Amino acid sequence: MGIDDLSREELVDLLSDFAKRWLAHDGLWFQAVESHFGMDAAIRLDEEAWERFTRIEGRRIKERLGLPEQAGLDGLEKALNLRLYALVNEQEAERVDEGILLFRMKRCRVQEARNRKGLPDFPCKSVGLIEYTGFAETIDPRIQTRCLTCPPDPHPAGHFCAWEFTLPVERTADEAAAPPDRA
Repeated sequence: MGIDDLSREELVDLLSDFAKRWLAHDGLWFQAVESHFGMDAAIRLDEEAWERFTRIEGRRIKERLGLPEQAGLDGLEKALNLRLYALVNEQEAERVDEGILLFRMKRCRVQEARNRKGLPDFPCKSVGLIEYTGFAETIDPRIQTRCLTCPPDPHPAGHFCAWEFTLPVERTADEAAAPPDRA
């Protein structure tokens, strides 16, 4: 039996399994580096790997979706849903307005596994800053990324990390010249 013989449901299940295997490898790699060289070195190397990987993943997703060079926040929202970990984590995106997209990781396999073992949250903020900034810039170089919360920061019970993506709204010359509405 090969991939061509699988049903749609079986293919979706296989994709989820692939994502879990990738995440397991990522975690085992990190733990091996940490055990040999310590947490600080492992995080530095993780940052370096994510800086490269996030742009590769972003380019491949962008190509798959046929997104333009400047895909905007709509393109970013679509692309975030096709990341490898989107199959194994629970995430949500919310458009606050035309120029702001909020993204929250509601359930994170890595953090939940640590919590089950009685360990503190993994301090992934420095890696997340590199990862989310690089991914967003790959989808559209104009997008700015800001971390709202990410471990080791405290976070509410509803999510582990939250990110704000902004894109300045372009105004026509007439809109820019008009006096502000003071209603």
